[in-house]
Amino acid sequence: MPKKLKAEITERKRVYDGFFKVDELTINMNTHNGGSMEIKRLVFERGHAVAILGYDPSTDEVLLVNEMHPGLLSAGDYPFINALPAGMIDPGEAVLEAAAREFFEETGAQLNSARIIHDGAYVSSGGTSEKITLVIGTLDMSKVVNGSLQGKTEEGEDIRVVVVKAEDYIAQAESGQLRDMKCMVFALWLARNREKMKPAKPEPYIRRSALRNRAPVSIDVLELVREARSGGK
Repeated sequence: MPKKLKAEITERKRVYDGFFKVDELTINMNTHNGGSMEIKRLVFERGHAVAILGYDPSTDEVLLVNEMHPGLLSAGDYPFINALPAGMIDPGEAVLEAAAREFFEETGAQLNSARIIHDGAYVSSGGTSEKITLVIGTLDMSKVVNGSLQGKTEEGEDIRVVVVKAEDYIAQAESGQLRDMKCMVFALWLARNREKMKPAKPEPYIRRSALRNRAPVSIDVLELVREARSGGK
C-alpha cells in the first residue's frame, strides 16, 4: 500500500481582507517520489454554504431561483441562470437552520422535512476551502407564486422564483443544459430517489354493492348428498 503523504502549513498570510478573504499559504509537503517540497498557494476563504432542493412530491415539481451570477459574467457566459437556493452558513448556525432561512429568503416558501443528503462537498479544493452541504426538503407548491420576485434588495439580491417539473429538471442535467454543478448533482440524486418520495398510490377500492351484485354460485345439494353417500366416488 502506498505511504500516506503529509502536508502542513508553515505560514499563513492574509493578502486580501474584504467581504471575502484570500490567504497565501506556505506549505511543506511530501512528494510521490519520496522527497519533499515547499510551495506557496493562494486560498479563497468564504466559509461554508448550504444548497437546498425544494421538492413537492404531490405535484412532482422542484423550486429553482433565477438570478445574476457574477462568476458566469466574469467567465463570459450568460449570467442569469436557474439554480438552487443556496447561501452561506452563519457562524454558530446549524446547517438545517441555515437551509430553512436561505430557502425562505430566496423563495418566500416554507421548507418542510429537511434532511441532509451530503454533509459537505468541496466546491473547488484546489483554490478554496469552501464546502457545500446538500439539503433536501419538501414544500407545498400550491403556496408558491411562479415568477414572483424575492431576495433582500438591501443585499443586492434580485431573484425570480421558477417552478419546474422534476422530469424537465432531470432532463436538463442529463443533456448538459444546467450550468451549475450543485444543480446537476441534485438532479441526478432526484432521478434515483424521486419515486421513493412520491405519495403511495392507494389500494384499489371495491364497493360492497359490487360484491352484492355478483352472480350467485349454483350448488346442486342433491348431487353433494349422493357423493357423500357413495364415499365421494
